[in-house]
Amino acid sequence: MATPVSEIASVIQLAVAPVFLLAGIGAFINAFSSRLARIVDRSRLLEERLGSTRESERDAARREVRQLGRRARWIYLGITLGVTSALFICVLIVAAFVEHFFSLNLATAIGALFVLAMLALVGALLAFLREVFLAIRNLAIGRG
Repeated sequence: MATPVSEIASVIQLAVAPVFLLAGIGAFINAFSSRLARIVDRSRLLEERLGSTRESERDAARREVRQLGRRARWIYLGITLGVTSALFICVLIVAAFVEHFFSLNLATAIGALFVLAMLALVGALLAFLREVFLAIRNLAIGRG
């Protein structure tokens, strides 16, 4: 039995909102990636300096490298949670189409996937906030 185009169009319309959410999560993951790239670049610069500086400068560089490591771990967690959220949303979209095409009742599963996606996104946002707090706390502006 063929599915009318209007019914498929309805499912596609319902899938549009999660797709916009995916775009937002993608932008968020991109911001995380940019921050991680800057941390990696700064860490490499500091590690190069460790061999050619005075003891006091080496201690400060070691402290900063450790702090950058903590920030990188929070970014890693945020990226992981953001990608997990995006994957849940992708599975949610697939489940919506499967429900429609096979006349299944997947409402509970779709609802659970959405809740899981939101929980993962909340975790990613909290990881981002924590990483920003760490970055600000160690900001050297005005300490000179």
